[in-house]
Amino acid sequence: MRRIINRLVVVRAPEADLVAAAEAAAAFADRLDTLRARTSNWEVSEAGLEPGHFIEHSPLSGLSNPLAPPMHLQVLTEPGVPTVVSGTVMYGAAYEGPPGHVHGGMVAAMFDELLGFAQFGAGFTGTLTIRYRKPTPLHTSLTVKAWLDRESGRKRIIKGTCHNGDLLLSEAEGLFIAPRAGNLREALGF
Repeated sequence: MRRIINRLVVVRAPEADLVAAAEAAAAFADRLDTLRARTSNWEVSEAGLEPGHFIEHSPLSGLSNPLAPPMHLQVLTEPGVPTVVSGTVMYGAAYEGPPGHVHGGMVAAMFDELLGFAQFGAGFTGTLTIRYRKPTPLHTSLTVKAWLDRESGRKRIIKGTCHNGDLLLSEAEGLFIAPRAGNLREALGF
């Protein structure tokens, strides 16, 4: 599906080919409509709301979501060293903003996902500040990192970076607010 999405934004196909592709896509969508769907939003999200769990259907890092670039993340822990979330992301043509580069909104969304994960607990984005240092190239494996900088009560300050090799492309700082008494389901109205 990712291949299809990335190809659709760059091909200049004859109308007949596009009609045939649309018909095939409609048939596939009809087949998907016959399969069991999740019973609630919580069913999908639940897998990624515990510390250390990744969100399988996230539009940014979910390996089961064809909209995701995808972003591959891992938790790095060493005794005596602060825990870091590290990973890679590669944006295809579907994420293009300036020619040959990633749309800045996608970079911001990536940081919201990355920093949110690095809080290792439930929390909502309060503020997110992105510093774009260099344009983010398409079709390039980028390295991302995030870590807890400090916390006070329910507030957590998380920082992160995005590099192309040794070149710092962007960095972010987010303020995340944990739900009262850690009750995420109640905060979301479930």
